Amino acid sequence: MKFGGFHAPVRHHFSEQVMLNCQRMNSRLVLIIENDSKTATLLQKMVSESSCQSIVETSSSEPPEVTVNPSVIIAGSSQPRADALALVRDLKSKYPNIPIILLSDSGSVDLALSAIQGEGAYYYLDKPVDPQNLKVVLDRALELVETRRENELLRRQLQERGAFWGLVGNSPSMREVYALIEQVAPSSASVLITGESGTGKELVARTIHHLSPRRDKPFIGINCSAIPETLMESELFGHEKGAFTGAASRRQGCFELADSGTLLLDEIAEMPALLQAKLLRVIEERTVRRLGSKNELPIDVRLIAATNRDPNEAVRAGKLREDLLYRLNVFTICLPALKDRKDDLPLLAQHLVTHLAEKHGRPARFLSREAVAALSFHAWPGNVRELRNVIERAVVICSGEQIERHHFAPYPIDQREQQRDEDTLSFPVGTPIDEMERQMILRTLKKIGNKTRTAQLLGISLKTLHNKINLYRDRGVLVDE
Repeated sequence: MKFGGFHAPVRHHFSEQVMLNCQRMNSRLVLIIENDSKTATLLQKMVSESSCQSIVETSSSEPPEVTVNPSVIIAGSSQPRADALALVRDLKSKYPNIPIILLSDSGSVDLALSAIQGEGAYYYLDKPVDPQNLKVVLDRALELVETRRENELLRRQLQERGAFWGLVGNSPSMREVYALIEQVAPSSASVLITGESGTGKELVARTIHHLSPRRDKPFIGINCSAIPETLMESELFGHEKGAFTGAASRRQGCFELADSGTLLLDEIAEMPALLQAKLLRVIEERTVRRLGSKNELPIDVRLIAATNRDPNEAVRAGKLREDLLYRLNVFTICLPALKDRKDDLPLLAQHLVTHLAEKHGRPARFLSREAVAALSFHAWPGNVRELRNVIERAVVICSGEQIERHHFAPYPIDQREQQRDEDTLSFPVGTPIDEMERQMILRTLKKIGNKTRTAQLLGISLKTLHNKINLYRDRGVLVDE
């Protein structure tokens, strides 16, 4: 094997069995390519300080005895610029996805730029190598490798079980949603989808349509909150020419357009009360009459309604007719808010990165651990829609394959401090221990909401916790369990 003009015997510092074990266990294995034995020994010592195993090779015209699958490559060069760059080029061709740290005694800025920007080296360091600098660079390279592995696992999860048509998530709440969709899709029953804005109600409606026998027929969606009240009736039922001022021609409404297919009425609770009564008649009689017409037209439409309100609360508030709710609420699917399924965040974020990078033709492929951690601290009031906007911005401005925390808009980062404040107790000097204990117990119980789990977290028995709560109640200092 020839690397950048080096010719020397191959030297392996681990047996073949050790090498195979390292690869099988996904160990942090570093391949060191260095001709000088003293430098190689020194590099091995430095690498071991990062809790890594290493194997040393010099170059040879013969291939190595063992196939090496390292996490990181440290390549030393004492050769001219062209040979050093050839070394990196040869290594990249053999190990295209492995970070390469180039060490050279040339001290050339031009060589460093050419190696990193031109040949794809991960980093460049001058010889003699500063141990601390090498440790920092090596740790970052290993973190990059681990992040790539984690995101590759996420991709496989998406392919195998993490995505259900356009819906993404593997949490119990999303699994329940998938099961409900599969149950209701083959029928023609009306469906009411509830959930906060941005949770994906329209996507659920489209998934139901695509899994139904009506999949080859039209899917029509209308947002009841986005159309002026004066135009809503015409949008739904259509109109004849001259039915009102400006009606220059006959126009079909959404019910006619969706005939034999599916009609989604989004934000149904925002529909005017008078129009809700007319809608109820259409649902019951399965006929529709255009504005300005005397003829009733038969329709065959599967109706799906969606709202970001609690339906029963909307009825009590007079926003939704109770009899209309009964008609629509044959089958209910409630979508969880993103804050209630944080376990799905890495999977969902990776899906969005892959999709949006392809859409915009950008190089981003995955998120760093710090980026994922920053996302997890945000409350996501806008749910998946908000997450998509944040990821899209990051994908567009990211110039490499890894999205970092600073690529996000500032607000997810700001939430971290807010979250930390909510989860942190501080006491002035001199606070009695009993008072600190009381606040710790009550704050933890309020946060967790479960006494058994609270006792486990605090390292006390459930009986002790109950005794403390009874004591606080007797003293009148129990504010909230």
